[in-house]
Parts: sequence; C-alpha cells; structure tokens
Amino acid sequence: MKSANNNKQGKQTLAEIFSQPQCWSASLGKLASGAELRAAVQLARPGAEWLFVGCGTSYYLAQSAASSFNHLNLPAQAVPASDLLLYPGLTLHAGRHYVPVVISRSGRTSEAVRAARMLEKDHNLRSIAITCADGQPLESECTVTLKLLDADDQSTVMTRSFTSMLLGLQYLAATVSGDHAFGGTLLELAQQVEPLMKDTPQRLQSFVEARSFSDFVFLAQGPLFGIASECMLKVTESSCSYAQVFHSLEFRHGPKSIAGPETLITFLMSETSYNAELELLEEMKALGAATMAIANRIDSRAQQASDFAIELGLQTPEYARPAAFAIWGQLYGVYYGIKKGLNPDSPKNLTRVVELVDGR
Repeated sequence: MKSANNNKQGKQTLAEIFSQPQCWSASLGKLASGAELRAAVQLARPGAEWLFVGCGTSYYLAQSAASSFNHLNLPAQAVPASDLLLYPGLTLHAGRHYVPVVISRSGRTSEAVRAARMLEKDHNLRSIAITCADGQPLESECTVTLKLLDADDQSTVMTRSFTSMLLGLQYLAATVSGDHAFGGTLLELAQQVEPLMKDTPQRLQSFVEARSFSDFVFLAQGPLFGIASECMLKVTESSCSYAQVFHSLEFRHGPKSIAGPETLITFLMSETSYNAELELLEEMKALGAATMAIANRIDSRAQQASDFAIELGLQTPEYARPAAFAIWGQLYGVYYGIKKGLNPDSPKNLTRVVELVDGR
C-alpha cells in the first residue's frame, strides 16, 4: 500500500472535511435567521409524525435527524426513498398526519425527487426539502425548501453537507419543540470541535499508516447509530473496503464471529450506553480484534481496551454531538483510501448525483 504522506490524492475531500466547523457556523447562522426556517416551522402540526426520507448518506442523515426529533418529543421515523416509492403502505397509514422532510445534497437525486412528488401529489402532504443547492428539481416538488448553500461539497462523497444538514434539521427540531437551549448548544458545537481538528487528524493518519485491515465494523447505539452507518459508508466509498454496521450490543449475537486481528471494530460510544459498550469493547479486545473507540470521555478502561481512541471532550449535551462523531469516520475512509493508492476525490463506480432515466 502507498503511504498517505507521499500521495496528493483526496485533497478536495480532505479540505471539505476540515472546513466543517466554519461551514457549520455559516450554515446555521443563515438558517436560524432565514424565512425558510419559519416557513418550515409553520408546517408542523401537533401530533403529526415527522418522516425523513433520503438515499444513501441522506438516509443515514434521516436516521440521525429522526433520533433528535424523537428525543425532543417530536415523533419521527426515517425511511429510504426507494422503500417509500415501492412500499408506501408500510410507512403511510390512513388517518395519520405526517410532516415529510426529503433530503438531497444536490436536489437532483431521482428517487428523492420522485418521493417528494408522490407525497405532495398522491398523498396531499406538504413536504419540506433540505438541500445544498439552489433551483433544483426537488425544490419545485416541495412546499418549503431549506437551502444550506455554504455546505455544498464539490467532492463525490458527502462530508460537510451531511453534518451541516444534520445540524440544520436538529435546529429545526429545537425550534419546533421550543427547546431554545438545545438550539443554542448546536450553535456552540463548531467552536468546541475546532480545536480537535489540529492534532487528532495527524494521530489518526499515523494509525492508518501503521495498520492494515481486511474488514471494518462500526458499532453504536441510539443517537449515534445513523452516524455509525454513515462512517461505514464513508470507509466503503473512499477506500473501496468492506465495512459493516451494527447496533453495538447486537454484535454479540452472531457478527462477533469475525472478530480478529484483521478486523478493525470502531465503537461510537454515547453517554447513556457507555458502560454497556465498554464491556463489549473489552470483550472484543479479548477476542483479538483491533479496536478504535470514539467517545466524549474516554476512561482508563476504554483507553486500555483500544488500539486507538479519540476523546471529544465537548460541553454540549449527548444529542447535540452526533455531527462531531461523523468527522472521524470520514477522515479514516479518506486516509485509508489514499494508503491503498486510490483517489477518494473520485471513488470507483460512483458519481456525485444518482439520476435515473425514465423507466429505471
């Protein structure tokens, strides 16, 4: 494998990953003061279920957003656009009220656009789009569009667009629920994450260069499961590697059979589930797996059971932190792709937007 120090590939993606704290501040600042946010809030209805729809990274974003909405007592679920199109009856039920939110970085993702059209025209549901582009087809299909133009990625894979749109949706939840304290913590996240971008990436890059693996597993519970899913996808996309995701404690029920020195198991550890996940971390280390732990606080037991650990040290509450966890999966994928001699700016078989011709 080639060394990341001797390869100039992936520069665009890395630049966008490192720009995230500044991007969050710009995006949330504009969203918070914009008329679009007020229009989106007006679509909220007491007792309605929020329905987050996306494809790929946007679906994992949907999972993460739904978690925050549920935390703030706003019932929510996430569904892939394809499932909604093919099996609408499994999601939409007569007599229930929904507020759909359709997610697409480009605003051109075919399945997202078709899902929005179906929701608006076939089910008479007023929908919200969230995107990083202006004047695209999704906007014309939805009643309200939240646009985070500063967050758009030029790279194929989504990085800062993912975290910025997640924070935008979390801010929407805080506004709808009236939890202004939670909204304030989201605005503070960028400043708290900025110091982590100085030294931690270099440590992570050194770990990547020192160790090679055949399999990657990402584990998380609760508010971090959508983030673990996205980290799994980033390693797959950026390094063309085999990666999987599981709810942490589900890993005991069969999947742990792959634990060994050729498998890197990454734990995204949240406060509520920390002790239970710590026991699993120690168990996997005892089985011979390589382990990486990412948590807001890393105690001595977790440090001893980890081949590599990242302590975030944030002052924000548990449900306001998920975006900060995503960065390290993004970086790992790029660094490992570069190590393999690949160009993460242009991943194999992928295009920046998935647009389908009619009939496909």
